[in-house]
Amino acid sequence: MTFLPTLRRFAAALVISGTALVSVAPVQAQQEISPEHLAKAREYVNITDSGQLYERTLVEMGLQVMRVMIQQDPSLREPLLEALQTVYEGYLADRDSLYNQFARIYAIRFSEEELQQIVDFYSTPVGARLLEQNPSINQDLTTILGIWSRNTSNEYLARVRAELRNQGYNAPAIEGEAPADGEAPAEGEAAPQ
Repeated sequence: MTFLPTLRRFAAALVISGTALVSVAPVQAQQEISPEHLAKAREYVNITDSGQLYERTLVEMGLQVMRVMIQQDPSLREPLLEALQTVYEGYLADRDSLYNQFARIYAIRFSEEELQQIVDFYSTPVGARLLEQNPSINQDLTTILGIWSRNTSNEYLARVRAELRNQGYNAPAIEGEAPADGEAPAEGEAAPQ
């Protein structure tokens, strides 16, 4: 697979995904799911605690609101903390409708029998251990991906520039960019050590 068709597919996917996001809700609403099927999907959501996503999102929104409001009026710190707690608890009390939407997503993708097998797996010792370890595993994966992404982004840019130069194009250095292997540092830059 070459990069250019992949890039074109990626661009097309972005356009299509924008359209798909607009049209997903009506398609999902049209699909009939039995109450038993939805209940099994909800059982999966409860077992895996997909709701942590909801709670983390609420906390992040609260922190953002706190930053903005304290920046505008630092004297609001104490009453703001109480208000944020009250609003957070209100949203937690209303989470069932969102969790049911989470369950619907699983019910659309998995049959009731498949969901039963998944729930059964998570009821085993190894499934329970996976559930227990998933938060720290996801945190570690996110950390590693972030480090890899930061390290790779400069290298990626340097490789693209080098490839353009190989094709005879002038690809000037970008400020802060590390030179590609075998490439002289840009004017005013120190050589790598």
